[in-house]
Amino acid sequence: MIHLHFSAEDLGRIRFAFSPVWETVTSLRTLATSPTAGLHAAWVRRVGPHLEGIDMELLGTLVRPAGYIPDFLHPTLGDRSPTFDDGASQVSATDPQLVADELSHLAEHPVAQRGEGRERRVQILRELIRSPEEAVTRIVAELDRYWNVAIRPFWGRIEALLQDDLGYRMDQLASGGVQQLFATLHPSLTFDGDTLKVVKYYDGHAELRHRGLLLIPCVFAWPDVIVRTADPQPAVTYAPRGVGRLWESDPRTRVSPLVDVLGRSRATILAQLDLPMSTTQLAAQLARSAPTVSAHLKSLQEAGIVFSRRDGKTVLYSRTRLGDSLVTG
Repeated sequence: MIHLHFSAEDLGRIRFAFSPVWETVTSLRTLATSPTAGLHAAWVRRVGPHLEGIDMELLGTLVRPAGYIPDFLHPTLGDRSPTFDDGASQVSATDPQLVADELSHLAEHPVAQRGEGRERRVQILRELIRSPEEAVTRIVAELDRYWNVAIRPFWGRIEALLQDDLGYRMDQLASGGVQQLFATLHPSLTFDGDTLKVVKYYDGHAELRHRGLLLIPCVFAWPDVIVRTADPQPAVTYAPRGVGRLWESDPRTRVSPLVDVLGRSRATILAQLDLPMSTTQLAAQLARSAPTVSAHLKSLQEAGIVFSRRDGKTVLYSRTRLGDSLVTG
């Protein structure tokens, strides 16, 4: 079990963020551990045939099914919702010595190096360690190729789910404080006094040392919790609420009974709003122009079928109870 010890200042510096790079890196573990079954099996089946041309041997060496993931692959999140390019730039800017040190630690990690192929993995890591500057360039290039095939096509729904989770967590924090927030975050977490306890395969204690704690919803963290205590930002990564909805069949297949009432475009938009989405996200999901989608959303909102709420600079749209009733019949 890991014990994260808070000061009063640390409690005041709890914040949330999510990242395409964290999803990309963490999904590599899912790809290795859930090839044919499990929550993300539908995603694995869809992505598997499109990985040709990507150096999956390299990526699979860096992100093992269990154990240590090099911290430089999980860049510090300044913005609440950075882009993939933001995170990739941070990875590229990592101090080469830090890259070499973390790859050396990975090569010797007893849990990460379990299983067949250990000798080959260690050989790959040693080659990377000899020239860490070139290693980072190579790693970022392969992550970019993998992101475009495995995560980017699904990012609209992933991002919508993450934003929905953040809204729920803010409500929990507002209504019950830190105790209620951690009580509902994940079954492996327990908050006791000034200590957050995380059930893991090893024991450890870490003082947050006024760095605060970053909480990161990540769909591919399921069912685990990933803990980072390294500078500059300790973090806990957990699966967002409702992750089981992510790979459900396309909502657009449920619009037929509504077409005669609302028209095909508005019925399709309404069905897509099983997760809160912005105009931009909906336009990307449905391959339509943002102004057209915006006009339909305004009509649906005036009819009391959808409602909107502001999340920072973004306006998110969700179905009302009436909207849910129309979709479910």
